Amino acid sequence: MSKCGYSGKPTHGSTLWELMKFMLVSSMVSIIQLISVNLFVIWMRDWTSPLPGILMGIFSEETVGAGNATWGYVLPFFLSNLLANIYGFFQNRRTTFHSEAPVSRIGIYLVVVFLLILFSTVLQGRLVFWMKGVLSISSTLAPTLAAMAAGMVQFAVLFPLEKYVLFKTREE
Repeated sequence: MSKCGYSGKPTHGSTLWELMKFMLVSSMVSIIQLISVNLFVIWMRDWTSPLPGILMGIFSEETVGAGNATWGYVLPFFLSNLLANIYGFFQNRRTTFHSEAPVSRIGIYLVVVFLLILFSTVLQGRLVFWMKGVLSISSTLAPTLAAMAAGMVQFAVLFPLEKYVLFKTREE
């Protein structure tokens, strides 16, 4: 048995407890992301260079809004999400899953997070477009609801990835 009283054999109770701790860490990740995105937006607001071809295909003006397919708009969201998720990786490794898994697994994590960020950004843009057009939801509320939906997708992918793949406990 480890010093925290966890034997390494998952039980329904331990998974529920890990899920609750994961949600707490996710809340901290969200706070870090909100603070850093605003700082990055202020710092990069004059970066109006258009995105290169392949990125313009992913982050078209239809996806991110007219005038927003620029480095100064897209990069703050990407960097803040990446920074916050790196914090989440180390915090969950240490406190949620009490893992001794090698830190080198962050490479796998970063690839998944990179793909999730791309998907989430496109998803948010599409949801905002749909909510404002089809559902007539306000321009203020739609991005918040879209960000919440994207956050749920990230949560649904990252919890099982971390618990069952990256930080899987060894059987004793």
